[in-house]
Amino acid sequence: TTHYLFIVVVAVNSTLLTINAGDYIFYTDWMWTSFVVFSISQSTMLAVGAIYYMLFTGVPGTATYYATIMTIYTWVAKGAWFALGYPYNFIVVPVWIPSAMLLDLSYWATRRNKHAAIIIGGTLVGLSFPLFNMVNLLLVKDPLETAFKYPRPTLPAYMTPIEPQVGKFYNSPVALGSGAGAVLTVPMAALGAKLNTW
Repeated sequence: TTHYLFIVVVAVNSTLLTINAGDYIFYTDWMWTSFVVFSISQSTMLAVGAIYYMLFTGVPGTATYYATIMTIYTWVAKGAWFALGYPYNFIVVPVWIPSAMLLDLSYWATRRNKHAAIIIGGTLVGLSFPLFNMVNLLLVKDPLETAFKYPRPTLPAYMTPIEPQVGKFYNSPVALGSGAGAVLTVPMAALGAKLNTW
Protein backbone atom coordinates (compact mmCIF):
# COMPACT_ATOMS: atom_id res chain seq x y z
CA THR A 1 0.00 0.00 0.00
CA THR A 2 2.83 2.39 0.87
CA HIS A 3 4.46 1.63 -2.47
CA TYR A 4 1.41 2.64 -4.51
CA LEU A 5 0.64 5.58 -2.24
CA PHE A 6 4.14 6.87 -2.95
CA ILE A 7 3.53 6.59 -6.70
CA VAL A 8 0.22 8.48 -6.45
CA VAL A 9 1.69 11.27 -4.32
CA VAL A 10 4.74 11.76 -6.53
CA ALA A 11 2.67 11.55 -9.71
CA VAL A 12 0.38 14.31 -8.45
CA ASN A 13 3.35 16.47 -7.53
CA SER A 14 4.98 15.88 -10.90
CA THR A 15 1.67 16.91 -12.44
CA LEU A 16 2.11 20.30 -10.81
CA LEU A 17 5.54 20.56 -12.40
CA THR A 18 4.23 19.51 -15.80
CA ILE A 19 1.25 21.86 -15.91
CA ASN A 20 3.52 24.75 -14.93
CA ALA A 21 6.18 23.97 -17.55
CA GLY A 22 5.90 27.03 -19.74
CA ASP A 23 3.62 28.77 -17.22
CA TYR A 24 0.70 29.72 -19.47
CA ILE A 25 0.49 26.54 -21.52
CA PHE A 26 -3.10 25.70 -20.68
CA TYR A 27 -4.56 28.97 -21.79
CA THR A 28 -5.81 29.01 -25.36
CA ASP A 29 -3.88 32.09 -26.45
CA TRP A 30 -0.47 31.06 -25.13
CA MET A 31 -0.83 27.42 -26.12
CA TRP A 32 -1.82 28.30 -29.67
CA THR A 33 0.68 31.04 -30.45
CA SER A 34 3.62 29.32 -28.74
CA PHE A 35 2.97 25.77 -29.82
CA VAL A 36 6.68 24.91 -30.19
CA VAL A 37 7.45 25.97 -26.61
CA PHE A 38 4.45 23.98 -25.45
CA SER A 39 5.53 20.89 -27.40
CA ILE A 40 9.09 20.95 -26.07
CA SER A 41 8.17 21.51 -22.44
CA GLN A 42 5.29 19.06 -22.30
CA SER A 43 6.80 16.20 -24.32
CA THR A 44 9.99 16.27 -22.26
CA MET A 45 8.14 16.54 -18.96
CA LEU A 46 5.86 13.66 -19.95
CA ALA A 47 8.73 11.44 -21.05
CA VAL A 48 10.90 12.13 -17.99
CA GLY A 49 8.10 11.61 -15.50
CA ALA A 50 6.50 8.64 -17.23
CA ILE A 51 9.76 6.75 -17.79
CA TYR A 52 10.87 7.46 -14.24
CA TYR A 53 7.73 5.89 -12.78
CA MET A 54 7.50 3.15 -15.37
CA LEU A 55 11.03 1.98 -14.54
CA PHE A 56 10.34 2.47 -10.84
CA THR A 57 7.49 -0.04 -10.99
CA GLY A 58 8.75 -2.11 -13.91
CA VAL A 59 5.15 -2.47 -15.07
CA PRO A 60 4.00 -1.49 -18.59
CA GLY A 61 0.97 0.73 -18.21
CA THR A 62 2.45 2.97 -15.53
CA ALA A 63 3.13 5.73 -18.06
CA THR A 64 -0.52 5.75 -19.10
CA TYR A 65 -1.53 5.82 -15.44
CA TYR A 66 0.77 8.79 -14.93
CA ALA A 67 -0.73 10.63 -17.92
CA THR A 68 -4.25 9.84 -16.72
CA ILE A 69 -3.58 11.46 -13.34
CA MET A 70 -2.34 14.62 -15.09
CA THR A 71 -5.37 14.63 -17.38
CA ILE A 72 -7.88 14.32 -14.53
CA TYR A 73 -6.07 16.96 -12.50
CA THR A 74 -6.15 19.37 -15.42
CA TRP A 75 -9.82 18.80 -16.23
CA VAL A 76 -10.57 19.73 -12.62
CA ALA A 77 -8.70 23.02 -13.18
CA LYS A 78 -10.60 23.54 -16.43
CA GLY A 79 -13.88 23.04 -14.58
CA ALA A 80 -12.83 25.56 -11.95
CA TRP A 81 -12.18 28.24 -14.59
CA PHE A 82 -15.49 27.39 -16.29
CA ALA A 83 -17.29 27.77 -12.96
CA LEU A 84 -15.80 31.25 -12.68
CA GLY A 85 -17.59 32.27 -15.86
CA TYR A 86 -14.88 31.73 -18.47
CA PRO A 87 -15.76 29.96 -21.73
CA TYR A 88 -15.30 26.20 -22.07
CA ASN A 89 -12.35 26.67 -24.45
CA PHE A 90 -10.54 29.17 -22.24
CA ILE A 91 -8.33 26.30 -21.09
CA VAL A 92 -7.28 23.52 -23.46
CA VAL A 93 -6.35 20.27 -21.73
CA PRO A 94 -3.24 18.70 -23.30
CA VAL A 95 -3.53 15.22 -24.78
CA TRP A 96 -0.99 13.20 -22.80
CA ILE A 97 -2.59 9.74 -22.71
CA PRO A 98 -2.07 8.52 -26.34
CA SER A 99 1.64 9.41 -26.25
CA ALA A 100 2.02 7.73 -22.87
CA MET A 101 0.33 4.63 -24.29
CA LEU A 102 2.93 4.52 -27.07
CA LEU A 103 5.63 4.74 -24.40
CA ASP A 104 4.09 1.84 -22.50
CA LEU A 105 3.74 -0.13 -25.72
CA SER A 106 7.42 0.29 -26.57
CA TYR A 107 8.40 -0.84 -23.06
CA TRP A 108 6.14 -3.88 -23.30
CA ALA A 109 7.05 -4.80 -26.89
CA THR A 110 10.79 -4.73 -26.16
CA ARG A 111 10.33 -7.04 -23.16
CA ARG A 112 10.83 -4.31 -20.60
CA ASN A 113 14.10 -3.07 -22.01
CA LYS A 114 14.65 0.31 -20.37
CA HIS A 115 17.05 1.53 -23.07
CA ALA A 116 14.51 0.74 -25.78
CA ALA A 117 11.84 2.50 -23.74
CA ILE A 118 14.02 5.61 -23.56
CA ILE A 119 15.09 5.68 -27.21
CA ILE A 120 12.02 4.29 -28.99
CA GLY A 121 9.40 5.39 -26.50
CA GLY A 122 10.95 8.83 -26.04
CA THR A 123 11.03 9.39 -29.78
CA LEU A 124 7.42 8.28 -30.15
CA VAL A 125 6.38 10.72 -27.42
CA GLY A 126 8.29 13.59 -29.03
CA LEU A 127 6.79 12.94 -32.45
CA SER A 128 3.22 12.08 -31.48
CA PHE A 129 2.53 14.59 -28.72
CA PRO A 130 2.59 17.72 -30.95
CA LEU A 131 0.35 16.01 -33.51
CA PHE A 132 -2.28 14.93 -30.98
CA ASN A 133 -2.34 18.39 -29.44
CA MET A 134 -2.55 20.21 -32.77
CA VAL A 135 -5.64 18.15 -33.61
CA ASN A 136 -7.01 19.06 -30.18
CA LEU A 137 -6.40 22.75 -30.80
CA LEU A 138 -8.00 22.63 -34.24
CA LEU A 139 -11.25 21.66 -32.52
CA VAL A 140 -11.25 24.95 -30.61
CA LYS A 141 -13.47 27.55 -32.25
CA ASP A 142 -11.32 30.60 -33.00
CA PRO A 143 -8.83 30.44 -30.10
CA LEU A 144 -7.46 33.91 -30.80
CA GLU A 145 -10.93 35.45 -30.49
CA THR A 146 -11.26 33.72 -27.13
CA ALA A 147 -7.86 35.06 -26.12
CA PHE A 148 -8.68 38.67 -26.98
CA LYS A 149 -12.21 38.54 -25.57
CA TYR A 150 -11.07 37.08 -22.25
CA PRO A 151 -7.65 38.61 -21.59
CA ARG A 152 -5.82 37.73 -18.39
CA PRO A 153 -4.42 40.64 -16.36
CA THR A 154 -1.15 38.75 -15.84
CA LEU A 155 -0.48 38.41 -19.57
CA PRO A 156 2.85 40.15 -20.36
CA ALA A 157 3.07 42.39 -23.44
CA TYR A 158 5.47 40.04 -25.21
CA MET A 159 2.90 37.23 -24.95
CA THR A 160 0.08 39.12 -26.65
CA PRO A 161 -1.53 36.77 -29.20
CA ILE A 162 -0.43 37.26 -32.80
CA GLU A 163 -2.25 35.93 -35.83
CA PRO A 164 -0.24 32.84 -36.85
CA GLN A 165 1.19 32.51 -40.35
CA VAL A 166 -0.54 29.76 -42.30
CA GLY A 167 0.67 27.71 -45.22
CA LYS A 168 4.41 27.95 -44.64
CA PHE A 169 5.78 24.54 -43.79
CA TYR A 170 9.10 25.88 -42.53
CA ASN A 171 7.15 27.95 -40.05
CA SER A 172 4.76 25.13 -39.20
CA PRO A 173 4.31 24.74 -35.44
CA VAL A 174 3.63 21.02 -35.87
CA ALA A 175 6.84 20.49 -37.85
CA LEU A 176 8.93 22.53 -35.43
CA GLY A 177 7.24 21.10 -32.36
CA SER A 178 7.55 17.50 -33.53
CA GLY A 179 11.19 17.88 -34.49
CA ALA A 180 12.25 19.73 -31.36
CA GLY A 181 10.16 17.48 -29.14
CA ALA A 182 11.60 14.30 -30.63
CA VAL A 183 15.19 15.54 -30.42
CA LEU A 184 14.93 16.71 -26.82
CA THR A 185 12.66 14.02 -25.42
CA VAL A 186 15.17 11.16 -25.69
CA PRO A 187 17.99 12.76 -23.69
CA MET A 188 15.50 14.04 -21.12
CA ALA A 189 14.03 10.55 -20.81
CA ALA A 190 17.54 9.20 -20.32
CA LEU A 191 17.98 11.72 -17.52
CA GLY A 192 14.78 10.46 -15.93
CA ALA A 193 16.07 6.89 -16.11
CA LYS A 194 19.38 7.99 -14.63
CA LEU A 195 17.59 9.63 -11.72
CA ASN A 196 15.72 6.38 -11.22
CA THR A 197 18.99 4.51 -10.62
CA TRP A 198 20.19 6.89 -7.88
